[in-house]
Amino acid sequence: MIGAGVIGLTSAIVLAEAGYRVRVVARDAADDTTSAVAGGLCWPYLIRPYEEAVRWSLRSLEVFTGLAGRPAETGARLVAGVTAGAGTAGGARGPAPEEGLGAWYAAVPGLRPARAEELPPGCGAGWWARTPLVEMPVHLRYLERRLAAAGGTVVARPVASLAEAADGVRAVVNCSGLGARELVPDDGVQPVQGQLVIVENPGIEEWFTVADAGAEDAANSTYLLPQPFGLVLGGTAREGAWSREPDPAVAEAIVARCARYFPQVARARVLAHRVGLRPARPAVRLAAERLPDGTVCVHNYGHGGAGVTVSWGCADEVLRLVRDAVAPA
Repeated sequence: MIGAGVIGLTSAIVLAEAGYRVRVVARDAADDTTSAVAGGLCWPYLIRPYEEAVRWSLRSLEVFTGLAGRPAETGARLVAGVTAGAGTAGGARGPAPEEGLGAWYAAVPGLRPARAEELPPGCGAGWWARTPLVEMPVHLRYLERRLAAAGGTVVARPVASLAEAADGVRAVVNCSGLGARELVPDDGVQPVQGQLVIVENPGIEEWFTVADAGAEDAANSTYLLPQPFGLVLGGTAREGAWSREPDPAVAEAIVARCARYFPQVARARVLAHRVGLRPARPAVRLAAERLPDGTVCVHNYGHGGAGVTVSWGCADEVLRLVRDAVAPA
């Protein structure tokens, strides 16, 4: 297994619990991956293809809902919230779902049009739902413990090539995320930079997202995610940006956008700034191929902004692909 982010660890767990001997090899520890920076809201975002993404997301929704019964251990909680469209008028059934995600809206348990009192000023319509919100540092540590309990191991070192990874193993699973750009190599993988601001929570208990950036400003979005460590404010989606350094002007704009809907945020004390690089691709690559030496390689990368959301669904698909090629030891 190449990669120790949420995609790599969940895939490793599913394989190990199915009886495979699994070794995860990764340059970065889980706490240093993009997964550790993720806001943790389970909702398909910046991911294609839609049909598969919805299927993977619904499987993950099922798993996270079960894990939410032990939030201190797993980092998963069920939290109510609203996804809205700024100034969007909705009918009796609410505004139109995001493009391609109609099946997600139809399947999420309890999702319904938001009532007027559930919407902040400036939002004409939206959807209310209770969905998993994952505290990623806690969740990643839970995944590491669960993998160890299933007999899996983690080795901290870089992998120079798929051929190197294939040496002495029966199958390679490539969950290298943005690293797949050089490892495969696959120049279709591009970074989508996301910047967040963490502030002291002024009393916001529900998550909120709004699609208020049109085509002319698609690099910006607005969301508030209440986590135990603080209120996460976002965010950005800057394609092709490689910097991991927070931009003070961008942080100021993020706070201002969030304060447009929740004015108390403007006075909240800033606790931290975070920047992560989402591994985006025109479509997720989740498929098997044979390497030149005949070893099967299952690729599982390119999840954009939905790695957490689709993690367990993709892991099940990895297990199916590996089973088609090799039996458990």
